[in-house]
Amino acid sequence: MFQKGLKDVVAVHTKIASVDGEKGELRYRGVKVDELINEGTFEDIASFLWSGERANTSLASLKEYRVLPNHIIAIIDALPSDVSLMDAMRTAISAFAHTEFKEKTLEEQAVILTAALPVIIARHYRNQKGLPIVEPKQELNHTANYLWMLNGEVPTDVQVEALETYLKLTMEHGLNASTFAARVTISTESDLTAAVTSALGTMKGPLHGGAPSGVISLLNEFKNPTMIRDIVRDKITSGEKIMGFGHRIYKTEDPRSILLRDKCLNLQGKDPWLDIATIAEKEIIELLAEHKPGRKLYTNVEYYAAAIMRSIDMPAELFTPTFSAARMVGWTAHAIEQIRDNTIFRPQSIYVGELK
Repeated sequence: MFQKGLKDVVAVHTKIASVDGEKGELRYRGVKVDELINEGTFEDIASFLWSGERANTSLASLKEYRVLPNHIIAIIDALPSDVSLMDAMRTAISAFAHTEFKEKTLEEQAVILTAALPVIIARHYRNQKGLPIVEPKQELNHTANYLWMLNGEVPTDVQVEALETYLKLTMEHGLNASTFAARVTISTESDLTAAVTSALGTMKGPLHGGAPSGVISLLNEFKNPTMIRDIVRDKITSGEKIMGFGHRIYKTEDPRSILLRDKCLNLQGKDPWLDIATIAEKEIIELLAEHKPGRKLYTNVEYYAAAIMRSIDMPAELFTPTFSAARMVGWTAHAIEQIRDNTIFRPQSIYVGELK
């Protein structure tokens, strides 16, 4: 059987997550994400994805491993400032060696990599901007420390709450392209570092990791709510894609977008960006239904992700790196699952060239 891009081909049995596009349902280890994100922190849900347990005291190591090994620091600081964040992340992560992982379980290695990636992002970002390096604050949780190291200011509770909701909802989403890349790499009996490096290289591609910046451009055009309808109608009638609407998997509303919308509504009045996003969504859906009947174009996760990122003053170049910092949990969980019941991936190809 030939299926271009392996679309809809089942290649993995997994206990980590399930995505039901017809029902608009996402579950982590059988539990709906809306239940999990209201009950636990980033650290709690990461532990649940790795081990299946709701609490894991080893996650205190997320704070311990914020301190990067000296050779990783040297590599980051040696990179030219014009090296992209995604390239810097891939390079630094690939340099984690057996010395860091010696006598560490796979779950402990996953903790190390998850703790390290936000620090790598923040260090290279501040190097790019010519800003002094901000050292981690051990008293802050994973999300708050990331914002602290990026900006050099202790974030507000509203900022932490908004970003943490996004991180919890994007840490895992089934057998997407980057997760598949991680599983393929480790299926050769390579190591966790190599698997994650493959995933980062895949995430760099704009078809996978780059969508929220397009939503920012759209929202930037709405100077006030009265402009929304005319701008969107002009885009639709001219054949322009409305960024942040429609999803390859979900045939109804993306459950992550619903939860992010709820968070935005809870924070409404505290940030003008969140206000304009919630108003615009209703107008856009009405216009899409009017001009594209039957297409079922609902808000996807990138729409409210962009609104949240913009509300906490996160520059567009940090969107995909931040997405990757969350997805590190899913990548490592899948790689661990793969190696524990492994068959190397070896699909077939069909030769379509000339015979000479």
